[in-house]
Amino acid sequence: MPVTVLLVDDEPLVRAGLRALLEAQPDIEVAGEAADGAAVVPLVRRLRPDVVAMDVRMPLLDGIEATRALLRTVSDPPRILVVTTFENDEYVYEALRAGADGFLLKRARPAEIVHAVRLIAEGESLLFPASVRRLAAEYGDGGGNRAARAELERARLTDREGEVLRLMARGLSNAEIAARLVVGTETVKSHVSAVLAKLGARDRTQAVITAYESGFVTPG
Repeated sequence: MPVTVLLVDDEPLVRAGLRALLEAQPDIEVAGEAADGAAVVPLVRRLRPDVVAMDVRMPLLDGIEATRALLRTVSDPPRILVVTTFENDEYVYEALRAGADGFLLKRARPAEIVHAVRLIAEGESLLFPASVRRLAAEYGDGGGNRAARAELERARLTDREGEVLRLMARGLSNAEIAARLVVGTETVKSHVSAVLAKLGARDRTQAVITAYESGFVTPG
Protein backbone atom coordinates (compact mmCIF):
# COMPACT_ATOMS: atom_id res chain seq x y z
CA MET A 1 0.00 0.00 0.00
CA PRO A 2 1.34 3.48 -0.82
CA VAL A 3 2.03 6.06 1.86
CA THR A 4 -0.80 8.60 1.68
CA VAL A 5 -0.05 12.26 2.37
CA LEU A 6 -2.17 15.34 3.12
CA LEU A 7 -0.46 18.60 2.06
CA VAL A 8 -1.21 21.70 4.15
CA ASP A 9 0.30 25.02 3.09
CA ASP A 10 -1.13 28.46 2.36
CA GLU A 11 1.07 28.82 -0.75
CA PRO A 12 -0.48 27.05 -3.78
CA LEU A 13 2.91 26.89 -5.51
CA VAL A 14 4.44 24.99 -2.59
CA ARG A 15 1.56 22.52 -2.56
CA ALA A 16 1.81 22.03 -6.32
CA GLY A 17 5.55 21.41 -6.13
CA LEU A 18 5.22 18.89 -3.32
CA ARG A 19 2.34 17.13 -5.05
CA ALA A 20 4.29 16.77 -8.30
CA LEU A 21 7.35 15.46 -6.47
CA LEU A 22 5.56 13.01 -4.22
CA GLU A 23 3.15 11.65 -6.82
CA ALA A 24 6.13 10.82 -9.04
CA GLN A 25 7.08 8.19 -6.45
CA PRO A 26 5.58 4.71 -6.90
CA ASP A 27 5.04 4.25 -3.14
CA ILE A 28 3.57 7.66 -2.22
CA GLU A 29 0.14 9.10 -2.97
CA VAL A 30 -1.18 12.60 -2.23
CA ALA A 31 -4.60 12.12 -0.64
CA GLY A 32 -5.56 15.80 -0.57
CA GLU A 33 -4.60 19.42 0.06
CA ALA A 34 -5.53 22.25 2.41
CA ALA A 35 -4.58 25.94 2.49
CA ASP A 36 -4.73 26.37 6.27
CA GLY A 37 -4.38 24.41 9.49
CA ALA A 38 -8.06 25.00 10.30
CA ALA A 39 -8.99 22.44 7.62
CA VAL A 40 -6.70 19.70 8.89
CA VAL A 41 -8.92 17.88 11.38
CA PRO A 42 -11.97 17.41 9.12
CA LEU A 43 -9.77 16.42 6.17
CA VAL A 44 -7.85 13.88 8.24
CA ARG A 45 -11.10 12.37 9.48
CA ARG A 46 -12.34 12.05 5.91
CA LEU A 47 -9.17 11.04 4.08
CA ARG A 48 -7.26 9.14 6.82
CA PRO A 49 -3.78 9.95 5.44
CA ASP A 50 -0.66 8.28 6.82
CA VAL A 51 1.27 11.56 6.92
CA VAL A 52 0.30 15.23 7.16
CA ALA A 53 2.97 17.51 5.63
CA MET A 54 2.10 20.88 7.15
CA ASP A 55 3.51 24.39 7.01
CA VAL A 56 4.38 25.69 10.46
CA ARG A 57 3.29 29.29 9.72
CA MET A 58 -0.20 29.87 8.29
CA PRO A 59 -2.58 32.84 8.63
CA LEU A 60 -5.62 31.34 10.38
CA LEU A 61 -4.36 28.31 12.29
CA ASP A 62 -0.65 27.62 12.33
CA GLY A 63 1.04 24.23 12.30
CA ILE A 64 1.53 24.22 16.08
CA GLU A 65 -2.14 24.67 16.92
CA ALA A 66 -3.21 22.38 14.07
CA THR A 67 -0.93 19.67 15.48
CA ARG A 68 -2.42 20.08 18.95
CA ALA A 69 -5.96 19.98 17.58
CA LEU A 70 -5.23 16.91 15.48
CA LEU A 71 -3.70 14.91 18.33
CA ARG A 72 -6.38 16.03 20.75
CA THR A 73 -9.42 15.22 18.65
CA VAL A 74 -8.54 12.44 16.18
CA SER A 75 -8.16 8.84 17.27
CA ASP A 76 -5.18 7.05 15.73
CA PRO A 77 -3.83 10.29 14.21
CA PRO A 78 -1.44 10.33 11.25
CA ARG A 79 2.25 11.17 11.42
CA ILE A 80 2.89 14.92 11.27
CA LEU A 81 5.74 16.37 9.23
CA VAL A 82 6.21 20.11 9.76
CA VAL A 83 7.39 21.98 6.65
CA THR A 84 9.29 25.18 7.33
CA THR A 85 11.36 27.89 5.69
CA PHE A 86 13.76 28.37 8.60
CA GLU A 87 15.57 25.49 10.32
CA ASN A 88 16.50 27.23 13.56
CA ASP A 89 12.98 28.37 14.34
CA GLU A 90 11.25 28.35 17.72
CA TYR A 91 7.98 27.66 15.87
CA VAL A 92 9.45 24.37 14.66
CA TYR A 93 10.53 23.35 18.14
CA GLU A 94 7.11 24.22 19.56
CA ALA A 95 5.51 22.09 16.86
CA LEU A 96 7.74 19.17 17.85
CA ARG A 97 6.84 19.71 21.51
CA ALA A 98 3.17 19.78 20.52
CA GLY A 99 3.51 16.33 18.95
CA ALA A 100 4.84 16.71 15.41
CA ASP A 101 7.02 13.78 14.38
CA GLY A 102 9.68 15.74 12.51
CA PHE A 103 10.32 18.70 10.27
CA LEU A 104 11.45 19.42 6.74
CA LEU A 105 12.94 22.51 5.14
CA LYS A 106 11.14 23.89 2.10
CA ARG A 107 14.49 24.32 0.38
CA ALA A 108 15.39 20.65 0.87
CA ARG A 109 16.47 18.66 -2.16
CA PRO A 110 13.78 16.48 -3.79
CA ALA A 111 15.45 13.28 -2.59
CA GLU A 112 15.49 14.62 0.99
CA ILE A 113 11.79 15.45 0.85
CA VAL A 114 10.87 11.99 -0.38
CA HIS A 115 13.14 10.38 2.23
CA ALA A 116 11.56 12.48 4.98
CA VAL A 117 8.04 11.39 4.06
CA ARG A 118 9.05 7.73 3.98
CA LEU A 119 10.97 7.95 7.24
CA ILE A 120 8.16 9.73 9.06
CA ALA A 121 5.69 7.11 7.81
CA GLU A 122 7.92 4.27 9.05
CA GLY A 123 8.51 5.91 12.43
CA GLU A 124 11.63 3.89 13.30
CA SER A 125 14.19 6.71 13.16
CA LEU A 126 14.46 10.31 14.28
CA LEU A 127 14.39 12.69 11.33
CA PHE A 128 17.38 15.04 11.14
CA PRO A 129 18.67 14.29 14.68
CA ALA A 130 21.44 16.90 14.51
CA SER A 131 18.89 19.63 13.75
CA VAL A 132 16.65 18.45 16.59
CA ARG A 133 19.66 18.64 18.92
CA ARG A 134 20.35 22.21 17.84
CA LEU A 135 16.73 23.21 18.41
CA ALA A 136 16.73 21.54 21.84
CA ALA A 137 19.98 23.32 22.75
CA GLU A 138 18.48 26.71 21.91
CA TYR A 139 14.87 26.33 23.04
CA GLY A 140 14.82 23.32 25.37
CA ASP A 141 15.41 25.03 28.73
CA GLY A 142 18.92 23.60 29.03
CA GLY A 143 17.71 20.42 30.69
CA GLY A 144 15.88 22.42 33.35
CA ASN A 145 12.31 21.59 32.40
CA ARG A 146 10.70 20.41 35.64
CA ALA A 147 7.82 18.63 33.94
CA ALA A 148 10.21 16.70 31.70
CA ARG A 149 12.43 15.78 34.67
CA ALA A 150 9.41 14.57 36.62
CA GLU A 151 8.22 12.56 33.60
CA LEU A 152 11.59 10.88 33.30
CA GLU A 153 11.75 10.12 37.02
CA ARG A 154 8.28 8.56 36.95
CA ALA A 155 9.28 6.45 33.94
CA ARG A 156 11.96 4.56 35.91
CA LEU A 157 13.76 3.43 32.79
CA THR A 158 16.05 0.44 33.11
CA ASP A 159 19.74 0.91 32.29
CA ARG A 160 19.22 -0.74 28.92
CA GLU A 161 16.16 1.39 28.15
CA GLY A 162 18.16 4.51 29.01
CA GLU A 163 20.91 3.35 26.67
CA VAL A 164 18.37 2.83 23.91
CA LEU A 165 16.90 6.31 24.49
CA ARG A 166 20.36 7.89 24.16
CA LEU A 167 20.93 6.06 20.87
CA MET A 168 17.48 7.13 19.67
CA ALA A 169 18.47 10.72 20.40
CA ARG A 170 21.45 10.28 18.10
CA GLY A 171 19.06 9.28 15.32
CA LEU A 172 19.90 5.59 15.12
CA SER A 173 17.30 3.26 13.63
CA ASN A 174 16.23 0.05 15.34
CA ALA A 175 18.60 -1.96 13.17
CA GLU A 176 21.50 0.39 13.96
CA ILE A 177 20.75 0.24 17.68
CA ALA A 178 20.62 -3.55 17.49
CA ALA A 179 24.04 -3.64 15.83
CA ARG A 180 25.49 -1.23 18.40
CA LEU A 181 24.16 -3.22 21.37
CA VAL A 182 24.72 -6.64 19.74
CA VAL A 183 21.12 -7.74 20.22
CA GLY A 184 18.26 -8.65 17.88
CA THR A 185 16.11 -6.04 16.17
CA GLU A 186 12.99 -7.42 17.86
CA THR A 187 14.65 -6.90 21.23
CA VAL A 188 15.34 -3.27 20.34
CA LYS A 189 11.74 -2.81 19.21
CA SER A 190 10.60 -4.08 22.60
CA HIS A 191 12.92 -1.66 24.39
CA VAL A 192 11.77 1.26 22.23
CA SER A 193 8.12 0.41 22.88
CA ALA A 194 8.83 0.25 26.61
CA VAL A 195 10.57 3.64 26.55
CA LEU A 196 7.68 5.26 24.69
CA ALA A 197 5.09 3.69 26.98
CA LYS A 198 6.90 4.66 30.18
CA LEU A 199 7.43 8.25 29.02
CA GLY A 200 3.89 8.53 27.66
CA ALA A 201 5.46 9.56 24.35
CA ARG A 202 3.61 9.26 21.06
CA ASP A 203 6.79 8.51 19.12
CA ARG A 204 10.58 8.68 19.09
CA THR A 205 10.65 12.44 18.56
CA GLN A 206 8.57 13.10 21.67
CA ALA A 207 10.70 10.72 23.73
CA VAL A 208 13.88 12.46 22.59
CA ILE A 209 12.45 15.92 23.33
CA THR A 210 11.70 14.73 26.89
CA ALA A 211 15.23 13.32 27.17
CA TYR A 212 16.74 16.67 26.16
CA GLU A 213 14.46 18.86 28.25
CA SER A 214 14.96 16.74 31.36
CA GLY A 215 18.74 16.83 30.99
CA PHE A 216 18.93 13.05 30.58
CA VAL A 217 20.58 13.63 27.20
CA THR A 218 22.69 16.72 26.54
CA PRO A 219 22.14 18.27 23.09
CA GLY A 220 25.84 18.86 22.51
